[in-house]
Amino acid sequence: MSTPSPTSPSSAGFSDAQTQLSATLRALSARLPETLTVRELMQACGEQGLLLFCCILTFPFLLPVSIPGVSTVFGALIVLIGIGVTLNRMPWVPRKLLDKSLTRASLAPALDKGADVFTKYVDRLSKPRLLALTHGSSTNRFNGFMLFAAGVLLMAPFGLIPFSNTLPALAALFFAIGILQRDGYCILLGHGMTLGTIVYFSALIYGAIQGGRGLASLFGG
Repeated sequence: MSTPSPTSPSSAGFSDAQTQLSATLRALSARLPETLTVRELMQACGEQGLLLFCCILTFPFLLPVSIPGVSTVFGALIVLIGIGVTLNRMPWVPRKLLDKSLTRASLAPALDKGADVFTKYVDRLSKPRLLALTHGSSTNRFNGFMLFAAGVLLMAPFGLIPFSNTLPALAALFFAIGILQRDGYCILLGHGMTLGTIVYFSALIYGAIQGGRGLASLFGG
C-alpha cells in the first residue's frame, strides 16, 4: 500500500479481506526490521490496508494496563483513519506521526499476540452477517465516525488507570474488523465497547469530582 500524499487525498477503496487476517499479521511480524517508521508499517500492511493497520494500532492496549504517551499517538492515528473511512478517502497523516520510529522488540510481540487472537476468534468466527450494519454509504460513514470516536476516547488522559486504554482500543478493534469483514456482530460489539468506555470514563470523572469535594470539605473545615 502506498502512502497517500498529504496534499491530495484519493478514494480509499476500502475492501473486504482477501486472506486470513492472522496470516497477514504473522507474515508482517516475521519480516519486521529492527526499526521502522509508522509510514513503513502502513506500507507493509498490504492489500488490507488502513483497516488492518488500525487493528494493529490497538494490539498494545489489549491488556488491562495503560501505556502513557503511546495511546495519544496511536489514538490520533485511529482518529485519522476513522475520518478516512467516514469520507472514503485516504486520510492525511502528519509527517511527524508518519516518521515516528518503532522497534521490532516492541511491535513483534503485539503482532504475534494479535495473530493468536485472530486465529482463535476472528478468522474462525467473523464473517459477513447483519449486512444492514455494514453495507451502504451512509452506514459506512456512520461506522467510520464511530471508529473516529473510539480513537478520541483512546486519547483520553487517564494516566495509568486500568482499562482506560483497553476499552476504547477494543471498540476501535471491533469497528475495524466489522468494516473489514462486513461483520455486523463486530459492529455491535464496537458500539457496546464505546458505550462501556463512556460509562467507565463518566464514573472516573464523577469519582474524581466527589473525591475533590470531600477533600475540600475536609480541609475547609
